[in-house]
Amino acid sequence: MASESMASVPLTLPVLPLDDEVVLPGMVVPLDLSDNDVRAAVEAAQAAARTGTGKPRVLLVPRVDGTYAGTGVLGIVEQVGRLSDGDPGALIRGLGRVRIGAGTTGPGAALWVEGSTVEEALPDPLPGSVTELVKEYKALATSWLKKRGAWQVVDRVQQIDGVGALADNSGYSPFLSVEQKVALLETADPVARLKLATAQLREHLAEQDVAETIAKDVQEGVDKQQREFLLRRQLEAVRKELRDLNGEAEGDESDDYRARVEAADLPEKVREAALKEVEKLERSSDQSPEGSWIRTWLDTVLELPWNERTEDRYDIRGARAVLDAEHAGLDDVKERITEYLAVRKRRSERGLGVVGGRRGGAVLALVGPPGVGKTSLGESVAHAMGREFVRVALGGVRDEAEIRGHRRTYVGALPGRIVRAIKEAGSMNPVVLLDEIDKVGSDFRGDPAAALLEVLDPAQNHTFRDHYLEVELDLSDVVFLATANVLEAIPEALLDRMELVRLDGYTEDEKVVIARDHLLPRQLERAGLEAGEVVLEESALRKLAGEYTREAGVRTLERAIARLLRKVAAQHELGDRELPFAVGPDDLRELIGRPHHVPESAQDPAERRTAVPGVATGLAVTGAGGDVLFVEASLADPETGAAGLTLTGQLGDVMKESAQIALSFLRSHGAELELPVTGLKDRGVHIHFPAGAVPKDGPSAGVTMTTALASLLSGRLVRTDVAMTGEVSLTGRVLPIGGVKQKLLAAHRAGITTVVIPKRNEADLDDVPAEILEKLEVHPVTDVRQVLEIALAPAVVPVDVAA
Repeated sequence: MASESMASVPLTLPVLPLDDEVVLPGMVVPLDLSDNDVRAAVEAAQAAARTGTGKPRVLLVPRVDGTYAGTGVLGIVEQVGRLSDGDPGALIRGLGRVRIGAGTTGPGAALWVEGSTVEEALPDPLPGSVTELVKEYKALATSWLKKRGAWQVVDRVQQIDGVGALADNSGYSPFLSVEQKVALLETADPVARLKLATAQLREHLAEQDVAETIAKDVQEGVDKQQREFLLRRQLEAVRKELRDLNGEAEGDESDDYRARVEAADLPEKVREAALKEVEKLERSSDQSPEGSWIRTWLDTVLELPWNERTEDRYDIRGARAVLDAEHAGLDDVKERITEYLAVRKRRSERGLGVVGGRRGGAVLALVGPPGVGKTSLGESVAHAMGREFVRVALGGVRDEAEIRGHRRTYVGALPGRIVRAIKEAGSMNPVVLLDEIDKVGSDFRGDPAAALLEVLDPAQNHTFRDHYLEVELDLSDVVFLATANVLEAIPEALLDRMELVRLDGYTEDEKVVIARDHLLPRQLERAGLEAGEVVLEESALRKLAGEYTREAGVRTLERAIARLLRKVAAQHELGDRELPFAVGPDDLRELIGRPHHVPESAQDPAERRTAVPGVATGLAVTGAGGDVLFVEASLADPETGAAGLTLTGQLGDVMKESAQIALSFLRSHGAELELPVTGLKDRGVHIHFPAGAVPKDGPSAGVTMTTALASLLSGRLVRTDVAMTGEVSLTGRVLPIGGVKQKLLAAHRAGITTVVIPKRNEADLDDVPAEILEKLEVHPVTDVRQVLEIALAPAVVPVDVAA
C-alpha cells in the first residue's frame, strides 16, 4: 500500500528545545552542549539509553518566542564530543515527526513528554501530478544550487526518491525563515509539504532574479560613472599637455568664466548675479547637470550687448530722404519718425538722454491692410536712423514663454524672443519689428499678448525681466514697431501702450510711382532682364493698378508685373518677341488676359448693378482695406410670401439691426418722403448683400439700406456714380462711422465720383490725399433725406406701378 510509511508508535522522550531553529527529519545537525536545556536533554537521553538498548533518543522541538511547536522531530544522538571550536557538542540525526502530547516524568533535569509518531502514507505508484511536482522541485533546487556553486549537493538532491524526504530536505535552505520551516514541520501530508516547499523555493528564486537585475543595473551605472570619470581625467590631462605645449597659463573652466565676467562690461547688478553663478559652478562637480545649466546661462549673459549702443543719425533731412527714397506715400509714419529723431537730437544736445532711468524709445503700431509696406517700413526706419534692425515674427505664437523666456529649471530652457532679438542685433537700441501682433493667440500655455504689456510700456520696459535671465534688461532705448492688419484683434490694454499709426492703402497715383520706382526694377532683375529691355509705359502701369488689381496694397500688382515680364521673357526665348519691347495698355490683354476689375462707370448702362430700382452702392472696410459693397432689396408678392424682413449675405447682429432701423424709418416717414409704404405691412421685404460667403457686420451700411429700400419703393434708380456710408437712426439722422479714408480710396478705385459721408466725419477728410479729394465729390450730410436727394435719380416709372 505505502511506499513510504511509519506506523504510529507511542513514545516518551526528553525535550531538546531549539531556539529560533528548526530541524526536519533526515537532517543531521551539531548542537552546542553549553546550553543548559540542550545538555539536560542529551544527558537524560543517555541515562535512559543505559537501561535499554539502542542509541539515546531526544525530541527536537522548535521554541519560537518562548512557545513550543505542536510537532517535534525524533532525534538520535549519534555522537557526543567536541565541536570545531573546542566546545562540547553532540551530533543529532532527525528521524521522523512526533506529535507532542502531555508532559511526564523521567530521569535527569530535562522535560519529558509523551508523544506519538506521525504516519505518512503515499499511494504506489505515485500519481502523475505528484511526479511532475517532484521534477519541478528538483529542477528548482538544482537551479538554485548551481547558482551557489554547490555541485556535490546537486547529485544528492537528484538521488532522493521519497516525496516527504525531498520536501524535508529543504530544511537545509538558509533562505527559509523559522516560521516557514515550522510550517514545513507541521505539515504532515507529504504531497502538501512538497507543494509548500516548491512554492517557497520558487518565490525565493523570483526574488533572487529581481535582486540580480537590480544589482546588474547598479553595477552598469557605476561602471559608466567610473568610465566617464576616467575619460574626463584623461581629457584634463590632454588639455594640460596642450596648455604646457602652447605656453598657456593653467586654469580650470570656472576660473575662465570668472575672468570673462570680471573683464566684461556688465551693469553692476548683472555682474553680481553672474559672479554668484560662477561660485555655484566652482562648487558643482563635473558630472552635475546644474553645471551645464550655469554655463549656458553665463554664455547667454556674456553674449548680450549690455552697454553697446549705435549712434543715432541726427541728419533729419537725410533720414527723411532715405524714407522717401525707399517708400512712396506713408507720410504719417515718415513724419512720426522725423519727429522722434528731432526730439532725440534736442534731448541729446541738452544732456537729457536718460531721464528717470528711462531713455527715449518709441512704441508704434502700424495698422493697415496687407501689402501696404508695414514690414518693409521697419527696415527703412532702421536704415534712416542708423540702427540695427531685427524682425520678430509673432504670427501664431501661443506660448507666453516665447516672449518672457522659460524658467531655468526646465530642460532646454531658452530666453524669450525679445532677449534673443537684442542679442541678435548686438546693440541695446535696435529697431525691433514685432510682425503680425494681431495674430498672437492664447491657450493653456498662457497669453503672449499679456506678456508683451511690460515690453511695450515705455514706463516699465527699462526694468524688463526675462524669466530665463532673471536680471533687469533696459529696453527703454529700443524702437518697437508693431504691425497688424486688424485693429480690433489687438487687446485694448496692449493697444493703449502703443502709438497708433494707420496705413490705409495707396492711391492709384502712388501705386504707379511704387510700381515704376520699386516693383518694376526688382522684377526685371528676378526675370533676368536688363532695365532697357522691357519698358512699361505709365499708362500700362495705371491700367494694371486700376483694372487688373483692386487692393489697398501692391502685392497683387507686383505679381501682375512679374507675370507680364515672365511672359515677355518666354516669348523672347521662343523667338516670338524682339527686345527691347515697350509694353503699352493695349498690349496687356494679349500678355496677361483681360482685366478683372472693370469700374461700374465703364460698363454698359444696362449691365450695371444699379440699373434696376432697389440696388444701392455702399462702402465698407475689410481686413484687406476699403471695398465697395452693393445692397439689393426686393418686395415679395402679397399672395406668395408672408410679411416681414428677410436678410441674407452672412450679416452680423449690428448690420441686421441697421436693416430693421432702415425699414422702421421708412414705414414711419413714408408719407413725408412721398413713398407708398402702406403696403409694406402685407408684403415681405428681402435685403441681400452679394458675396454671401463673406461675413459682414457693422452699422455703416444703414444709409445704404435705407437708400436701396427707398429706391425700390419709389421706382427711382440709384445713381451709378454715387456711393455712401453712414449709420442711420430711427429719426433719420446720419451718424458718424470709421474708416473714412479707406472707404474713399476704395470708391476712387471703383470709379465712383460722388461719395456721401456723415457730416460729423468731415474732419476725417484731412487724412485723405489731396489728389483723391480733387477727383471725388464728397457730400457731408446730417439727415437721410439729404442722402435720398443726392443718390436717387428722377423717377422713370410711376410710383404706384413700382409699389
